[in-house]
Amino acid sequence: SQASFEEDSQKQPAVGHWKPLMPSKGSKEEPETGCQGARGVDETQSTEQLNVSRLRSSSVEIREKGSEFLKEELHKAQKELKLKDKECERLSKVREQLEQELEELTASLFEEAHKMVREANTKQAASEKQLREARGKIDMLQAEVTALKTLVITSTPSSPNRELHPQLQSPSKAVFRKGHGRNKSTSSAMVSAASQNVTPEPVSRECKEVDSILFAEFQAWKESPSLDKSCSFLDRIYREDVGPCLDFTKQELSELVRVAVEQNTLTIEPVASQTLPVVKVSSEECGGPKKCALSGLPRTCKHRIMLGDSGNYYYISPSCRARITAVCNFFTYIRYIQQGLVRQDVELMYWEVMRLRREMSLAKLGFYPSEM
Repeated sequence: SQASFEEDSQKQPAVGHWKPLMPSKGSKEEPETGCQGARGVDETQSTEQLNVSRLRSSSVEIREKGSEFLKEELHKAQKELKLKDKECERLSKVREQLEQELEELTASLFEEAHKMVREANTKQAASEKQLREARGKIDMLQAEVTALKTLVITSTPSSPNRELHPQLQSPSKAVFRKGHGRNKSTSSAMVSAASQNVTPEPVSRECKEVDSILFAEFQAWKESPSLDKSCSFLDRIYREDVGPCLDFTKQELSELVRVAVEQNTLTIEPVASQTLPVVKVSSEECGGPKKCALSGLPRTCKHRIMLGDSGNYYYISPSCRARITAVCNFFTYIRYIQQGLVRQDVELMYWEVMRLRREMSLAKLGFYPSEM
């Protein structure tokens, strides 16, 4: 349409020529000139109208073509938008799927972690229970070892402890032990005759009465038993029994013996049954088979002691052994009470403690069994 408009504009001068409307001076042909001017004006107006119509038609064509072009572009854009919408929808579905898988994975990981924690807590609880049971068994075994050690200390085949072996204290056996110089092949008649010649000794019954102060101190200690010397019960026994019983002439060695007895690290051995090398210190300090290391007196020593794992042996007399054994028996019994191994009435435990205190007092005064 633009090309046709240009062609029309190029052909326009062939329609007519422009002439001046006003006659020049000195012109004589005025009427003819006026007619020609009116005709030129009409032609010009018609030409302009023709040009305007052509322009309108060309603009309409341009508008129609432009609208068609825009419609095509709009259609293409709509198609692209639809494709992009589909792509966005697909991507959103993929994202939702990934988020769901991530949530499931996170939940499974947390569940697995909680499961592992529960299993670890269960195993830890089981291990702690086994540890407590093992410790209880160890405590029981230690108590049994201590009891056996006490039996070894206080009773040997050569010199059994009659307090730990009541069967040795029966009157009939005591009579036969005193007169066992006879041969085993002796007839029963002779034995019966000998037994008839023995005058029976009157049986004396011992009367006992509980001391209220001592019993109250023991009850207070029994509520929470310990080996702390600050409590009134043990403080009294240390002052009245343990201290005097372990107070020997050799003060330095006496202190070492007291500490070893308290810590349960003292060992008493018969001399004849030991072949280990003796004496890492001087013979004067350790004594010897004929000299007591605690009292410093010349005595026949059938036993020797070792303090802890030092390896030093000290020969002791029967009297010193009786004093040490009495104290060891007392500490062993109160350790049993502390560990809950003694299941008796409080009064019976009290009288057993009093009996052990009496043994310490008698040993301090110099009384001891002949088999010591």
